[in-house]
Amino acid sequence: MVARPDHRERTLVAPAICAGVGVHTGQRVRLAIRPAPTGTGIVFIRTDVTDRDNRIPVTGDAVVDARLNTMIENAAGVQLSTIEHLMAAFCALGVSNAVVEVDGPELPILDGSALPFVQLLDRAGFRRQEAPVRYIQILQPIHVTDGDKHAALLPCDRYEMRFEIDFDNPVVGNQVIDFVVDEQTFRDEIMAARTFGFAHEVEALRKAGLARGGSLENAVVIDGDDILNPGGLRMEREFVRHKALDAIGDLYVLGAPLLGRYEGFKAGHAVNNRLVRALLTAPHAWREVVLEPQLARVG
Repeated sequence: MVARPDHRERTLVAPAICAGVGVHTGQRVRLAIRPAPTGTGIVFIRTDVTDRDNRIPVTGDAVVDARLNTMIENAAGVQLSTIEHLMAAFCALGVSNAVVEVDGPELPILDGSALPFVQLLDRAGFRRQEAPVRYIQILQPIHVTDGDKHAALLPCDRYEMRFEIDFDNPVVGNQVIDFVVDEQTFRDEIMAARTFGFAHEVEALRKAGLARGGSLENAVVIDGDDILNPGGLRMEREFVRHKALDAIGDLYVLGAPLLGRYEGFKAGHAVNNRLVRALLTAPHAWREVVLEPQLARVG
């Protein structure tokens, strides 16, 4: 889980490999998630880039575009987009160290949720590492706003999340979810929630050269009062559950799980990244903490 009982770092036992299509590029890519030593963190490698540094370590400062997804970039200008669903799976399953090789500019969207990534990681297996997990403990509130959208990180002795969405659409409407971010809750209530969009927005994105890989196989598409997907929704309040999934992934670019409460209202990737950057520029508002089973000490 996010706050693992043994509070030790985790990596994989064996490589996890899959292939799929990028939701925006439409490009087919191959993905290989490999075990990594303690202290590595999450590092992406663009194996199709051979003329410059192709390693992209994940950090809050590495995010360069968060309008439609979370895109990271290294100092050599090598970019990778749509990392948020895999990052959410890493966070919820307690994966601290992994090297992710991908042969294209965007991670595969798979079914539009984190479920296939969780299944992939489960098949590879997990290995406990001796180094203690570093948690980011929120000491003082951090808030960001963008019009009517806002997000905050608040002090809390565990990782909690509240997310609210409010759409002028009868299918979506107002939805709220409030939960403890741990492995079991993620598996039971969050990981299978798919990305969603409105039919008119999909058409506009395609005219702009985006959403080339989007389909009813990897997104819930809403058209007026109707859900176009033949099977309908997977679960109650699937829309807000997916926004929470995105937020978990967006916040894990900090490189460590949180001891704090996230609250978001209509927040997307851009607001989440503004919150990450606001936290990083407020060193008085947080500290790194290493936990032991019966005590905590400042790391």
